[in-house]
Amino acid sequence: MPTKGERFKGCTVALVTPFRDGEIDLDALKRLVDWHLEQGTPTISPVGTTGESPTLSHDEHERVIATVIERSQGRANVMAGTGSNATSEAVRLTRFAEKAGADAALLVAPYYNRPSQEGLYAHYARIAEATDLPLVLYNVPGRTARNIEPTTVERLARVARIVAIKEASGSIDQVSEIRLRTDLTILSGDDSLTLPMLAVGAEGVVSVAANLVPRPIIAMIDAFLRGDLAEARRLHLELFPLCRDLLSIAANPIPVKTAMGLLGRIDGSMRLPLCPPDSSGIDALRTSLRNAGLLDA
Repeated sequence: MPTKGERFKGCTVALVTPFRDGEIDLDALKRLVDWHLEQGTPTISPVGTTGESPTLSHDEHERVIATVIERSQGRANVMAGTGSNATSEAVRLTRFAEKAGADAALLVAPYYNRPSQEGLYAHYARIAEATDLPLVLYNVPGRTARNIEPTTVERLARVARIVAIKEASGSIDQVSEIRLRTDLTILSGDDSLTLPMLAVGAEGVVSVAANLVPRPIIAMIDAFLRGDLAEARRLHLELFPLCRDLLSIAANPIPVKTAMGLLGRIDGSMRLPLCPPDSSGIDALRTSLRNAGLLDA
């Protein structure tokens, strides 16, 4: 039976925001979108947390969303990051994304405030009242200090506009519970857990690693969904060291932006309070990229 957000299953790239001299590098951003279209990435998600949304101004946030939509020209879904820890701000950003032509909005749980489960429900329900866009919940308690419990997800699944959830709690049991309780499309929020989550009912991933290697991630998901478990496992194990290193060397998006800089795809810089890894971290990334066949020895 199809899930509510079936359109968004598969691989969504959590797109980085390239900078140069402290400003958004719009030319580089357009090149990244072009590259993902060539790679066959089905959904692009700008200005999520991987896109450094907390350090973008309101004008910059909107400019990135509009640029990605304009450059994509309908050739990929655009799932705009419009979350905030202020419900009114999340409503404003979501309305902007809808007006700009986004296909969906990705809404991180309110961070720092630590709302109750009732507060989480009211936050998302208020946003859903204010837009006609499909909405994707984003649960990442390691960053927000609050887990969206499966019972709350079940309540939110009854809200018409809410169609999917990016689940980054790291709990396979929680994914199983959400699958048992709802018909939402579940997307892994952790690259290294995508295959285990697929096994219990997820249908895709919002991927950091897809900034580097979208095609193998797309192929892994496709292999699983067509029942070729051996091929899906082979690709998972091939991708696992790179996915592990992108999460363990430093906080996201430091490793992936640094890796993209080493590959010459973007400048690689980021905004404070994020800063580059130390020399040992850079060396580890170089080794990881070489082992993945992305960087020459």
